[in-house]
Amino acid sequence: MAQKKIHISSTVKTIKDLKLNALLEITKAINNNLSTAQLLDLYQDILENRLKIGKLVLFSFDKEWTCILKYGISSDFNHIKFENELLGIKEIETISFSNGSLSKSFEIVIPVYHKQIPLAYVLLGDVNEKKIEMSAAIKHLPYIQTLTNIIVVSIENKKLYRQTIQKAQIQKELELAQTMQQMLFPEKLPNTEMIKVAAKYIPHQQVSGDYYDFLPLNIHEFMFCVADVSGKGIAAALLMSNIQATFHSLVNYTHNLKDIIIELNKRVWHNAKGEKFVSLFLGKINTKSKQLTYINAGHNPPMLFNGGKVVNLAKGCTLLGISEIIPAIEVEIMDMQQGYTLFCYTDGLTDTVNSTDEYLTEESVISLISKNMNTDPSFINDAIMYYAEEFKGENQFVDDIALLTIKCN
Repeated sequence: MAQKKIHISSTVKTIKDLKLNALLEITKAINNNLSTAQLLDLYQDILENRLKIGKLVLFSFDKEWTCILKYGISSDFNHIKFENELLGIKEIETISFSNGSLSKSFEIVIPVYHKQIPLAYVLLGDVNEKKIEMSAAIKHLPYIQTLTNIIVVSIENKKLYRQTIQKAQIQKELELAQTMQQMLFPEKLPNTEMIKVAAKYIPHQQVSGDYYDFLPLNIHEFMFCVADVSGKGIAAALLMSNIQATFHSLVNYTHNLKDIIIELNKRVWHNAKGEKFVSLFLGKINTKSKQLTYINAGHNPPMLFNGGKVVNLAKGCTLLGISEIIPAIEVEIMDMQQGYTLFCYTDGLTDTVNSTDEYLTEESVISLISKNMNTDPSFINDAIMYYAEEFKGENQFVDDIALLTIKCN
């Protein structure tokens, strides 16, 4: 009898040592930053070869429930699927649900939770009590639960670390893209007695689909545009940069607004495949002939302040990129015999919403500009953005905003 007690005590001590050594081995592996595959191999070795668990499936959650480890099962389980009945299991128990194939091949389920959130489910089968010389294999289950928790949390931490690194890389790339995009805008705008120009650009994200440009053609003529690509972010910014390159290339060959609009539409159509469209206002100023020529391609009509009146410049054509061929294009030529101010903007300005769900109106913009007609274009832009900031209160701007103000004397 005494020998039997000693034998049992020795066996229990051996099992305790085995478990402790396995935990230490797992901890060391995690500290040595072993890969996910290596951690799972070690986990399998402990359960299969040391604790003699004959059959196991481990499910972990990564956007969806996925089997990340399985052994001791037939080829019928090559494409094993998670069964939602497992989600109702909160404690270690024998599998009691009858539907599905898991309950037919496994005996015990061990849920692993963290703050009421399920992280993993371990399904065990062929638990061989004789091989481990224990009267009840059930004694191992809390240990397996702890071991699984350590492994799954470590794998989750690895994933979060990779995501953090990826986010940092993406952030760097976005910062570079933002810098590159800023370089696409004109570096210097005219500021003479004859013509003064100022612009302001506020991206909703780091990169934007809004665009403005102002190009001197000769000492008397200037071409300019304001555009807005549908959508936000990188996709819109890429299309915008393509439009900028195309626009600059076209201006080297022609100053005809209609021809430029036709070619820009073709480029948007072929590049975006009808998935995105562009609103664009294209204008040309001739300070010698005192003419303002423009085409509005579905853009918010710029506001022309002239002789105490305000005119919306809306004539032109449809949005760019809607169809391969624009059905009709109207070019308007305006004789401007006295000084005027032209305010161009993208719809992010008038999409600004305050705390009572009211939108910033064109009328409020017109009133603000009218009060500041004797100031420089840069002051007008700053005043409008100050007003927009005050108007929205604690709300965020919902879209990119680009302002281009031109003052001709």
